[in-house]
Amino acid sequence: MNSKTTVKGRGAQLNTPNRFLDLSHKTRNDFLEFCRKEGEQADKNKTLYLEVFPKTIVNKVKSPDVGMSYSMNPYQGCEHGCIYCYARNSHEFWGYSAGLDFERRILVKKKAPNLLEKLLKKKSWKAQPIVLSGNTDCYQPAEKQFQITRQCLTVFLKYKHPVSIITKNALILRDLDILKALAKDHLISVNVSITSLSEDTRRILEPRTTTTIKRLETVKVLSENGIPVNVMLAPIIPSINSHEILALAKTCSEHGATSIAHTIVRLNGAIGEIFTDWISKTMPDKASKVLHQIESCHGGTLNDSVYGKRMHGEGKIAKQINDLVKLARLKYFKGKSKTKLNTTLHEEYKNGQLKLF
Repeated sequence: MNSKTTVKGRGAQLNTPNRFLDLSHKTRNDFLEFCRKEGEQADKNKTLYLEVFPKTIVNKVKSPDVGMSYSMNPYQGCEHGCIYCYARNSHEFWGYSAGLDFERRILVKKKAPNLLEKLLKKKSWKAQPIVLSGNTDCYQPAEKQFQITRQCLTVFLKYKHPVSIITKNALILRDLDILKALAKDHLISVNVSITSLSEDTRRILEPRTTTTIKRLETVKVLSENGIPVNVMLAPIIPSINSHEILALAKTCSEHGATSIAHTIVRLNGAIGEIFTDWISKTMPDKASKVLHQIESCHGGTLNDSVYGKRMHGEGKIAKQINDLVKLARLKYFKGKSKTKLNTTLHEEYKNGQLKLF
């Protein structure tokens, strides 16, 4: 890659147009015009944290093939910069691009703990596992400063409510005290995303994430403290990390993971353009091969949105990947299983504690 033509430390290398904006209406940008006159750079590649004020924080998940019923996201946008991230498109709902904006404009929901507590106190709410990070990583770099995820975990513990976490950041170990307390009542499970054992591959796919070694250590520490860990081998990208499936599964099992899950990459919405631009710059010698193999997994396109088929694909390459994952489960996870979270304690808490008020 030519460093002079790329944005250092980022995944996306461009800002794709926002599909919700009317491009027929030109807008004036006084800030950019001022910078031009003053001889300053309009864009210094810095991350901006912008507070937003949602009215609710827990979302009902209607998609039948994502393995969760409810999710919540303390942050929108993600500085990790994973080039394949399906959540990029959601940034367009806020008026930003799915490309560089997604990594550099992080929306912060400081009121999330209060909104969560308000929901859990409702008489009508029936406990079901809520997933932290259904969209963007709740332990991304912003969490070190704002600690919103930690505050939310404290609320879950207070109300004896089950919660699951998806992350690829070792920062989760900062909250080991709360996680251990939740685990005593089977109220917590953690999903750690690990896409490659190669640091070179990890670095170009996920430029601002925790190293693979640190993630494996995280799996080990969590497991040793009685916190069940599922490892997400996601996404599997043909000819980039598809050859690592068995080695990944073996290593994760040795570090204490109780199970693995996987998806085959699909480049929905603006991500197709972002990924295509990225791979042509980072892997020009194999870009065409990888893109064609992804297409072969999704009926000739880079994306398949059909429920039940979109996550694991179709065709010969997809079958090879799915069969390897099945083999990995049989070989390295025999006798292991996911932990079912406890949904009864929350009702007992409400019946006992909340009625006092």
